[in-house]
Amino acid sequence: MSTLSNNFFTKINQISPLDHNFTEVLSTIALKPKTLYFRGKLPKNMSKNGKQIRPKTVAIVGSRHNTKYGEEVAYQLAYELAKKHVIIVSGLAYGIDSIGHRGCLDAGGITVALLGTPIDQIYPRMHQPLAREIIEHGGAIMSEYAPGELVYPQTSFLQRNRLISGLSDVVVVVEAAEQSGSLNTATHALNQGKEVFAVPGNITNPYSQGCNKLIKQGAIPYTAPKDVLEFLFPEDYVKRRKHMKQQNLIGDTDVETLILTALSEGLRSGEEIMDRTHLPPEVFNEATTLLEIKSRIRSLGANTWGLV
Repeated sequence: MSTLSNNFFTKINQISPLDHNFTEVLSTIALKPKTLYFRGKLPKNMSKNGKQIRPKTVAIVGSRHNTKYGEEVAYQLAYELAKKHVIIVSGLAYGIDSIGHRGCLDAGGITVALLGTPIDQIYPRMHQPLAREIIEHGGAIMSEYAPGELVYPQTSFLQRNRLISGLSDVVVVVEAAEQSGSLNTATHALNQGKEVFAVPGNITNPYSQGCNKLIKQGAIPYTAPKDVLEFLFPEDYVKRRKHMKQQNLIGDTDVETLILTALSEGLRSGEEIMDRTHLPPEVFNEATTLLEIKSRIRSLGANTWGLV
């Protein structure tokens, strides 16, 4: 551990969870902290539809001994979420934690690091430059431990995990051994009513056993950033799917559009579609042939059709 003395790290701020919109969610968790210490800036509320709302926040946690697979998954997830203005929270540790912070920073996003050490100490020491960069890019380093406070690492890092999950809307476990501290974070998240995603991994990889176990216990399998984005912004994806569905019903001709629309309404029989659209058989047959060639519809046999 190393005490920070660099002038870049500005004054230590001391607040209670209720003093800031971003941290007030911690006032409802079990073993809620009485005081929080931080350097840098806490994320501000965002304006949406004329209202001020707390920014969506995702915790990315995992093994300190990550594989290349875990690195790629964590970095891509953090990068894509940050591009959508999602706040990334993690623990500044070796491995997946630091990769999550890095992916967020590279995307120009804001990230918050929760320490298991006093606020005036950065652990591991090698991550002092990363801590400095987090603050420099508008994020924060936070702890519930006062400067110089005596802590016991065996318990302080596990206690810190409840704050990581408590600040987050979603927790994503990227890689974790069967006894990983990341599973402790996931347990806190579930107890706090938060959604947990876990990245499936090779069943022979010891650093995937924890994630695979979480999935068996009901965690959502993570396969791509859109899995988390759809959970965070369901209304955006409903609109997008509706738009895509509408676009899929537009053919290259008016006749094609009539047939596609009829199929979307549940009609399957060619006879029923012709009755509905008043299309002559020769026009209908030509249009369905072209739509099938374009992979817009498929034959179900006996002059029945379905959308692709």
